[in-house]
Amino acid sequence: MSGQRYTPEFKEEAVKLITKRGCSVTDVSNRLGVSQHSIYKWIKAQQPSRVHNEGLELIEAKKEILRLKGRLNKIEEERDILKKAARYFASLHE
Repeated sequence: MSGQRYTPEFKEEAVKLITKRGCSVTDVSNRLGVSQHSIYKWIKAQQPSRVHNEGLELIEAKKEILRLKGRLNKIEEERDILKKAARYFASLHE
């Protein structure tokens, strides 16, 4: 074991080569001179944060959906009131 330390940026870029560019772990390992085991550990270490971020995005999306549903209900009520008012005023002119 070499005991060599890699910067977080180096690890992140290595993981991006695999997750975003589609390179294989073997290719990245050979190119960078890092063991496959280390790369798998880096990938695993970054996954919880990605899952956490996706969870936060999902919560924000649900909040937005609820907000929009509430707005839609309000607008539909306003539309219904305007329809009733239009019918009422139309009946006055007959």
